[in-house]
Amino acid sequence: MAGEAQADCLFCKIVAGEVPATVVRETPTTVAFRDINPQAPTHVLVVPRAHHANAGALAAADPRLTADVLRETAEVAAQEKIDASGYRVVLNTGAGAGQTVFHVHAHVLGGRGFEWPPG
Repeated sequence: MAGEAQADCLFCKIVAGEVPATVVRETPTTVAFRDINPQAPTHVLVVPRAHHANAGALAAADPRLTADVLRETAEVAAQEKIDASGYRVVLNTGAGAGQTVFHVHAHVLGGRGFEWPPG
C-alpha cells in the first residue's frame, strides 16, 4: 500500500536503518544519503520516509510530502556547498527513464558542469 514500508524495497530498508548508507541529512519526513554510484562529485539521494513508487505517485498521494522532498534537495545543495554554483535535481520515473529502485528519490547532483539535453 502507498506510504507503507515495503519489505523488498532497498530504500525502505535504508530509511529503517536495516541497510547502511552514508546519511547526510534527516528530517521527520525525509532521509538524504550519498549515492553508491555517484555521477558527479556531489550525488545525494533524497527519499521520503514513506514508500511511494515514483514522483507521479507521490505527487498524487501526498503533495505536502512532495514539497518536503523538493525542499530538502535545496537544503542538501546548501549543506554540500553546491547551491551557489548550481546543481541539478533529477526524478527518474519508470524503468525507461532510468529508475532502478522503485521508491521515489530525487538525485541532487553538482560539483561539475552539466549539458543539455541530459542524455
